[in-house]
Amino acid sequence: MKAIVKDLVPPLLLRGLKNINRRMARKPPAAGHGAAQDLDLYWDPKMAAALETWGAGNAWNEIQLLMLNARGTALDIACGTGKVMTILAGIRALEVHGCDISDFLLGKATERGIPKDRLTCCDATALPYPARHFDYAYSIGSLEHFTEDGIHGFLEQCRKVVKERSFHMVPVSRSGSNEGWITPWQSYWNNSTDWWVAQCKATFGRVTVLDSSWQDEISVGKWLVCEE
Repeated sequence: MKAIVKDLVPPLLLRGLKNINRRMARKPPAAGHGAAQDLDLYWDPKMAAALETWGAGNAWNEIQLLMLNARGTALDIACGTGKVMTILAGIRALEVHGCDISDFLLGKATERGIPKDRLTCCDATALPYPARHFDYAYSIGSLEHFTEDGIHGFLEQCRKVVKERSFHMVPVSRSGSNEGWITPWQSYWNNSTDWWVAQCKATFGRVTVLDSSWQDEISVGKWLVCEE
């Protein structure tokens, strides 16, 4: 059973899982842009189940505080099963929409009662929405799983469809070094805060870094707040 969990769990789920020994295998980035994304996990029922609990007590509290005074519309990028969308439903002045590459995970979102017309199956690097369609956007534990080219595409699409600002929660290395594209179970970038700010500033004029309470053995969480 432990072997199955190790194959399925992305880095931001690890904090809530007990009694699993981390044995990390590293591989160098391909041409500086990261290897291929691990997409098959997003069609596995065990991943869907894990996504239901991982952010309790940290990221889910923080996104509520960040969006508390928001008014209008927001896009949850890589929304998965829609758990965070339901958490933000208590902010009555905010209408939250979601998108994800996995039709399987979006099916779980509709099962929990999220209207289908608020969900879109798409790649985050090719959002099908008109320019300035949303007031805000956010992503949690997603951006670090994209290749470097994918990160830039993701952020460029965000800038296109968002009027105000977007919030992106990512892990950064505890060492402060750019450790690169690592593959503990699901591959991701474990790099410095400065590296992440540079990625964002390639697209956005202003980037603010906020601390997150999420952490694991090799990373701490940061929110990247991006504005023009």
